[in-house]
Amino acid sequence: MNDTTHSTDRIQKRVVLKAPRERVWQAIADSSRFGTWFGVEIEGPFEPGVRVGGRLVPTTVDAEIGRQQSCYAGMEFDFHVDRIEPMQVFSFRWHPCAVEPDADYAKEPMTLVVFELADAPEGTLLTITESGFDQIPLARRAQAFASNDQGWTEQMRLIEKYLAQTA
Repeated sequence: MNDTTHSTDRIQKRVVLKAPRERVWQAIADSSRFGTWFGVEIEGPFEPGVRVGGRLVPTTVDAEIGRQQSCYAGMEFDFHVDRIEPMQVFSFRWHPCAVEPDADYAKEPMTLVVFELADAPEGTLLTITESGFDQIPLARRAQAFASNDQGWTEQMRLIEKYLAQTA
């Protein structure tokens, strides 16, 4: 099952992963594992209320997506961990599509990204929701939304492949 819904303010993607809930949880809540499939080298562990930095690196989980990510290699990556409810919810805030090297995104509102897990007959249902796009400055809003809508589709494929490769 692979499902997508969105409005102008939020993107939501769903996929049933053929892996136990504990493995899916480790893939999203462990910063090192998250970084492997997502394509980011993270500087420390995920902890609620903590800013986590790092730099973008091409994923090794999928060669095609890794090539697409390579133009952003080395770019600073920054997000703020919001919530960690073990085996259920992991969320963070970030500046969507913050890829222009000379731009200062610090004054812009952040979007909220929420990973939710639920049991499914075939494995684990992962729902990723990113919300808050309506608050992004108009000049960047459409591009940020379109980029992240495509990006979350790719990230769903990456986590699925990562879990299959590390089984």
